[in-house]
Amino acid sequence: MVDVLNTREVTDLGRADAAFAGEIGRMVRLGRAKRGMSRRQLAQESGTSERYLAQIESGAGNPSVLVMRAIADALEIPLFELLPHTGGLATPYARIIDLLGRASPSDLSAIADAIERRIDGAAATDRARRIALVGLRGAGKSTLGKMLAEKLGVPLIELDRMVEQEYGASVPLLIEMSGLATFRRHERACLERVISENEAAVIATAGGIVSNPETYGLLLRRTHAVWISAQPEEHMSRVMKQGDFRPMARNREAMADLHAILEARRVDYARAEAKLDTSGATAQQSFAKLTKLVAPWTKG
Repeated sequence: MVDVLNTREVTDLGRADAAFAGEIGRMVRLGRAKRGMSRRQLAQESGTSERYLAQIESGAGNPSVLVMRAIADALEIPLFELLPHTGGLATPYARIIDLLGRASPSDLSAIADAIERRIDGAAATDRARRIALVGLRGAGKSTLGKMLAEKLGVPLIELDRMVEQEYGASVPLLIEMSGLATFRRHERACLERVISENEAAVIATAGGIVSNPETYGLLLRRTHAVWISAQPEEHMSRVMKQGDFRPMARNREAMADLHAILEARRVDYARAEAKLDTSGATAQQSFAKLTKLVAPWTKG
């Protein structure tokens, strides 16, 4: 016997498929924004045409599992994170996501704390006197990091500069020649070395460090992380004052990208131990607040 779908059922299925495809597109866009990757970069790293990727992100594409796996690999995330529904995936990840979906919003924070305690164990308290500054470019990490390191008499370590020294080329060239995934591996290795060799240090990180869960998790476990934040307009202004005038060429698009990246990373930045908003403040004013903020962590 052949089952025949009536017109209403076909219409409902079409809508469900469209909603599913649209959600996949949204999650790909979110993953790309979180990592600060352009569509062209993601297309190159995943071996997907930029035009096809644009269709996927708009919800108009119909990507195969192999294409989705290539995109997930390029974003350095598990494939299931790009799928709206994971109930059919026979993995512990799917079970965890399903359970979280059934939890009340008020319980999520306690669940996250319990998972973090379980994973981190004793290492969660092994932050010593290492202070890491996280946040978007232009927030003031390098300026405040230098001032804080001088006051505390500890080294200032900028992970980007350390990667460049290890690799022998600039970060943009490294990414262009070897890909973002290679840069992230170097970044992780450098962070591990900094932690193993320094009981006390100020560490200035790249804004996209949050895009690698393992590296960012290591940072949160083994350092006192402070999210240095500012309004998007101030981020843009400070970057341009540093001599980077590229945003001026397409100011409207650049500002939209900045908002998207900040929104995609906000939850991860907020996992830092503390937050310092530098909006509308001078470097000295922000430094005074930072000094008070880190005082409990720098004793001994």
